[in-house]
Amino acid sequence: MTTKQMDYCIELAHTLNFSRAAENAFVSQPTFSYQIRLLEEEVGFSIFERSGKGAALTPAGTQFVNHLAVMREELKRTIEQCQNFSAKYADNITISLMVRQAIHFLPEAMKLFARDYPGVQVTPLFQYENGIESFLKEESDALFTLLEHTKHIPAINVHKLFDSHVYLIAEKDDPLAQKNLVSAEDLYGRTLMVGGGSPAALKAVQQRLIATGRIEYFNSPDHDTTLVNVSAGLGICLAPGFLNDHSGQFAWIPFDCKEVFHCVLCTHKTDNRESLQRFILILQKLYAEAVAFPL
Repeated sequence: MTTKQMDYCIELAHTLNFSRAAENAFVSQPTFSYQIRLLEEEVGFSIFERSGKGAALTPAGTQFVNHLAVMREELKRTIEQCQNFSAKYADNITISLMVRQAIHFLPEAMKLFARDYPGVQVTPLFQYENGIESFLKEESDALFTLLEHTKHIPAINVHKLFDSHVYLIAEKDDPLAQKNLVSAEDLYGRTLMVGGGSPAALKAVQQRLIATGRIEYFNSPDHDTTLVNVSAGLGICLAPGFLNDHSGQFAWIPFDCKEVFHCVLCTHKTDNRESLQRFILILQKLYAEAVAFPL
């Protein structure tokens, strides 16, 4: 299967008309039809049903094209990334993290690193889920995670970055936003957003609050949905400080509890590249120097 055949197939699925699809692909209709036929012969089933009115996707063809479109987009992105890489870089360090703000000093670390290693690219890989699985498959060189999640990951080196604390997120005009420290009693009578893939330490805090019977709670599927609900005035939430994007949209107030999140980077034990070690040291130094930075 060629990329041209993939593009032709996707285009025909959009137009369901051989003449129009061939015109959009800038080829003659016989050439277009021939390539579609070759593709169907290769996969072993009919993707399209032909008629005098044009074409229609078969049930198998519908499923095939849906997957094909995803594959083609992934391939396109991969080619573009590799073109960028081959033009300037000799090596690459891929870091998996769940959201952009998780490693606040990542952009600054990349700038500093580029001065020492201009031929090594640092690529963030955002994976809200399955980051550990991807790391185990060696699809990434480093993984941002919590120390508690590293216990069962084999053959790794663990590099401490920083400790993050629990914060209350509220609208900036919320009375709680005026406090320097929020306690459990301050939340009585309020609605707390919970769930959304919360780490174990945060779940413990949430459950302790719910057990008081003095607050209402609302299940939220993920952090972004929670923030929308907070913005809509539907409640407040607790979150690790490393999720703070420091945009100023919400008030992040420290919450009075003992729980803390130990944030680390994992690397493969077999990866002894000097450049990777240097990049991690730069990150660690930035966090060590940010004594007054809220985490």
